Amino acid sequence: MRLFVEVGHAAAMALVLVSVCGIARADTLDNWRFETAEDGLVTASLYATNKLITGGGALSYSPVLTIACRANSEPHWTEWLQLNDAVSASRKITMSVTLDQGNKFDESWSVGTRGRMLVRDGADGIKRLVAANRLRLSWRFGLLSGRGEADFNLAGFGEAVNQVAGSCNTDVP
Repeated sequence: MRLFVEVGHAAAMALVLVSVCGIARADTLDNWRFETAEDGLVTASLYATNKLITGGGALSYSPVLTIACRANSEPHWTEWLQLNDAVSASRKITMSVTLDQGNKFDESWSVGTRGRMLVRDGADGIKRLVAANRLRLSWRFGLLSGRGEADFNLAGFGEAVNQVAGSCNTDVP
């Protein structure tokens, strides 16, 4: 009888372990949102873990990081940061990038429509994030407007890139 109870206990523990591991695996992509547009653009988007204050402090929002490739042409990788507040720059902006709280560098990003989207083209931008766990982006809204900062937990990033690449029929960067 005691052997039966011990075997049952071991089986129950194994079941709990398997279900916890399964939950952890499923959760890695839970924060990602995938979309395929009619024009062949395949995207994976992730909300920042922090909030930016807008409207004189009355409202707050989380910036959104999106990685994308276009399936209907030469696979073209892009990443962009979607904002609710516009930056005052018209063409290019210097983005400070920090990976995993240590590797920090500056990049030039293009300013998109109405200054509410910051864009960086190229597979190298996606490739640098595959091994990272955390991404922090920092930029100036304008000369006197202060800085914006977006912090991203990149859990599941590699899987998201694999899914986007598969939908684009292209290799992972």
